[in-house]
Amino acid sequence: MRRIKLTVAYDGTAYRGWQIQKNGVTIEAMLDQALRALTGEEIHVMGTSRTDSGVHAMGNVAVFDTEARMAAGKFSYALNQRLPEDIRIQDSCEVPLDFHPRYQETVKTYEYRILNREFPLPAHRLNTYFVYYPVDEKRMQEAAACLVGEHDFQSFCAAGAQVKTTVRTIYDLQVTRNGDLITIRITGNGFLYNMVRIIAGTLLKVGTGEWPPGYMAEILEARDRRKAGPTAPAKGLTLMEIRFQGEKNN
Repeated sequence: MRRIKLTVAYDGTAYRGWQIQKNGVTIEAMLDQALRALTGEEIHVMGTSRTDSGVHAMGNVAVFDTEARMAAGKFSYALNQRLPEDIRIQDSCEVPLDFHPRYQETVKTYEYRILNREFPLPAHRLNTYFVYYPVDEKRMQEAAACLVGEHDFQSFCAAGAQVKTTVRTIYDLQVTRNGDLITIRITGNGFLYNMVRIIAGTLLKVGTGEWPPGYMAEILEARDRRKAGPTAPAKGLTLMEIRFQGEKNN
C-alpha cells in the first residue's frame, strides 16, 4: 500500500464545497470518481481544508491510498485527463503511510479579492467580490494590523462552529491595491469557520469609512460575532497555499 499526496487547484463556482454532500457535486467526489476510474480501486481522498461552496483553491492538499504501481509523479497527469477543466492537480508525490493532512501542523494562506470600480468586469465575476462604492485600502491595512499575532478570534467565527478553542495565530495580514483590485492576503496556523470571510467583511466596513480602523481592536476584544461585520461572499475567497511542518518554501 502507498500513500499519494495531491496538490489541487480548482474553481469552486460549480461545486458544493470540498466535502462530499448529498445535495450536490463536490471537489472530493470528483477526485474520488477520477481515482476510481484510473486505478479500479475503491478510493476515498482525505483533504486538508474543507473549503465551502463557491470557494476556490490554488493549493489545497489531499492524500489517498493505493496499490497501483504508477509512479507518484504521474498521477497528476493521469488525473488531469479525467477531471473536469475547473479542477486540476498541480503536483503528486508519495508520502509516508502515517502522513495525514488534517493532523499535521500547517501554515495556510488565503486571499480575498475585491473588485472596486464603478462597473463589474465579466472576467472577474467568478473569483472576486464586486464593490462599486469607494474603498480605502490604507484604512483597511491599519485595522488589519491589530489582528496579527495569537488572539481569541471568537468574534470572527460563524455561529454554531464546533471547535475546542477559538484561539488562532495570524502570522501576516496585508491589504494591497493593484488598480481596481484590492487583495486581502492572510497567513496563519489555522482558521475558524468563515473566519477569513468575516475578517474581509469587517475590513470592508472600515474601508468604506463606516467604522474607524481602531474599532477592529474592540471587535477582537469583545469575543462576540455580533460585533464584527458581515460574512463576505464565498466567491472572493481563494485558498492559496498549505505548508506542512518541516516543508521548505517553494
